[in-house]
Amino acid sequence: MAKNLLIVESPAKAKTINKYLGADFQVLASYGHVRDLRPKEGAVDPEHGFAMAYEVIDRNEKHVDAIAKAASKASSIYLATDLDREGEAISWHISEILKERGLLDGKDVQRVVFSEITPKAIKEAVANPRKLSHDLVDAQQARRALDYLVGFNLSPVLWRKVQRGLSAGRVQSPALRMIVERELEIEAFKAREYWTVQASLAHPECAFEARLVKLHGKKFEQFDLTNERDALAARDALTRAAGGRFTVGEVTSRERKRRPAPPFTTSTLQQEAARKLGFSTSRTMRVAQGLYEGVSLGSEGNVGLITYMRTDSVALSDDAVAELRDLIGRDYGRKALPDGPQVYKSKSKNAQEAHEAVRPTSAMRVPRSVASFLNDDQRKLYELIWKRTVACQMIHATLNTVSVEFPVEDSAFRASGTTVVDPGFLAVYEEGRDQKNDDDDEQRRLPRLAQGDVVPVSAIEADQHFTEPPPRFSEASLVKTLEEYGIGRPSTYASIIQVLISREYVLLENRRFRPTDVGRAVSQFLSGHFTQYVDYDFTARLEDELDAVSRGEEQWVPLLERFWQPFKTLVDDKTETVDRSEATGARELGDDPKTGKPVSVRLGRYGAYAQIGSKDDDDKPTYASLRPGQSMHTITLEEAMELFKLPRHLGQSDAGEDVTVGVGRFGPFVKQGSTYASLKAEDDPYTIELPRALQLVQEKLEAIANRIILDFGNGVQVLNGRYGPYITDGEKNARIPKDREPKTLTDAECAELLAAAPVKKPRGGKAAKKTATKKASAKKAVAKDAAVTKTAAKKTVAKKTAAKKAAAKKTAKKATAKKAAAKKVATKKAATAKRAD
Repeated sequence: MAKNLLIVESPAKAKTINKYLGADFQVLASYGHVRDLRPKEGAVDPEHGFAMAYEVIDRNEKHVDAIAKAASKASSIYLATDLDREGEAISWHISEILKERGLLDGKDVQRVVFSEITPKAIKEAVANPRKLSHDLVDAQQARRALDYLVGFNLSPVLWRKVQRGLSAGRVQSPALRMIVERELEIEAFKAREYWTVQASLAHPECAFEARLVKLHGKKFEQFDLTNERDALAARDALTRAAGGRFTVGEVTSRERKRRPAPPFTTSTLQQEAARKLGFSTSRTMRVAQGLYEGVSLGSEGNVGLITYMRTDSVALSDDAVAELRDLIGRDYGRKALPDGPQVYKSKSKNAQEAHEAVRPTSAMRVPRSVASFLNDDQRKLYELIWKRTVACQMIHATLNTVSVEFPVEDSAFRASGTTVVDPGFLAVYEEGRDQKNDDDDEQRRLPRLAQGDVVPVSAIEADQHFTEPPPRFSEASLVKTLEEYGIGRPSTYASIIQVLISREYVLLENRRFRPTDVGRAVSQFLSGHFTQYVDYDFTARLEDELDAVSRGEEQWVPLLERFWQPFKTLVDDKTETVDRSEATGARELGDDPKTGKPVSVRLGRYGAYAQIGSKDDDDKPTYASLRPGQSMHTITLEEAMELFKLPRHLGQSDAGEDVTVGVGRFGPFVKQGSTYASLKAEDDPYTIELPRALQLVQEKLEAIANRIILDFGNGVQVLNGRYGPYITDGEKNARIPKDREPKTLTDAECAELLAAAPVKKPRGGKAAKKTATKKASAKKAVAKDAAVTKTAAKKTVAKKTAAKKAAAKKTAKKATAKKAAAKKVATKKAATAKRAD
């Protein structure tokens, strides 16, 4: 047994590191997080210093046991999880578990960190261990406690006020707010018409275009021509004045330098991979994780190809820079090298989060040399990282921008273009952009022109345009904006986006985010009632405070105390005071022309729906689900009234059964008698006709009939399945012998084949795990909701009881006062009578 135990997070990393350390080391993986908060209320206790109740994660229990067993026999334990605060927390959790099991007595426990998985980096890390950083651990615990407290207290409010099963995250909610606010900007946008005028010039060297920049002695602005009449008049006047040719006026030339972009951080890697490769943030991080942990390079074995991919640093080690300069000098010539290394400064305030930028572990490992060992995604991402890193240490690009003016009486046209004098770093890499600018001159070539040259004009055209609303966020632009606001950290961007998509708060359409009705309702509810907690500056300040904890500049418990008290007070208040219809963003559209009843759109359990009437009416309201693509925030009264045309009666079948079409929970359907058939994607429930409906029902009946080959009436059937005929009794499935015709099987033969068949294994895989997790989450959610509801009910009963007691006390007091007053009157009357006598 090895005397040293080294613990990393992933088995792939363990496999790569194992070969570097030799027989004295055993390398085991924790498989990610080993402990987490108990998934129930009270796991964080604000009344007792925010004490946190952890338990081992079920799926990792066997890995924890394996680590404990190895630790019991090892003399030294090295905790080598990732180098960020989350990795530090995992190391701390492992040490706490081993301590609780009494396995650390008299043992040397060390923390080692490395930003790349190479023999040199691993050996240096093991040779220079340190102690666990409790500042980093505290920062991660504070983050986890905050997320837990927000989730377990705010989510139940959403369940009762908006829709069951929703969640509110501390960082995801401001991100959702960004997407929703952009959608509101788009909806409020009013397009403006404007016209541009440009000339097409036919120079012998190359054709090019010039645009109008001065009209009637004044600088031509975007909205100088706002209608067709004025634009065509200007075009015709300029055409007559030009007489089919332009004379070159002023020619200006300006040389400028473009510097390379810094090496990748997590954020910029995600943005660039989205722009250039079309990768989602989660896909980028998944592929990068594999490149970091190690890829088999044939005889070399497993090799880590890039440095740690969760970083906000743009620094490069001296060794890396020296190697990059050697490579650039070798492959691109000494003239491509600047006099000294290019140094980049990080914008991050928290230098402890990572050591280096994302770079190749060896620049000499050029993309073509490893391409055959990588899958397509790995090859593309490695090449992107390699090129960006090499380019950042190359000389600037030198560009020459030429601008040529063509005067036409008191107006003028201008053409601009750029030529590359010295490509510098552009020979390797050019940074992508979120949006292309139509006026960008860098890709435009101009012929050689001198003042006085005459150039033929082939046409002068006026083009109509309309101003466009701001674009919806892409993954790249959302990550960029989150980073600019200081919301989230490198390791959180991908998970923020994944939560928004999985919760169906947003849809990703044409690689742009559009909020769903549920997402808008959640965002508007939180923005309206929990304004501070979805405020961008507040969220960013909280992130800065967590960073301060990680640097040892602030204590984590006081931070939580400042957050908790105001937050809990607000949650309790909104639970009692907010009306559900307000929370879901219900809209009144107008009145039904037939009944005069109000027509509204609301958010229900299964999505948005339209409603005629209200619950206070004598008659029950009429409901209709919104169609795909419709939003309760933009639907009109006319569009809503169309929804109530369903269900439609299409006619009758030959057998005299009614045929109708409608929309149910699972989408549009046709019904004939008791038979239901789903509509195809190309069918519209509002326009489908009887013949097509009958065809769909017939196809459904044929499918049902063809599926059953034999039915013995005792639960045993011979069915047509996806992979051919098979026997089933509902519990077990059995294959049919190849030499037997399924239709000729007997009941006894089927029973014999079923008895010999293996017991059906429970479904595994990601889908099953996801389903099981969802079911477990739903169960927990229901239990939690029930507990919250029960507590609320108890509070309500207590309040009512107290109110009744107070009312009774008040009534008794009034009665006593009344009696006293009556007694006083009686005494007075008696005294008066006595005096009279």
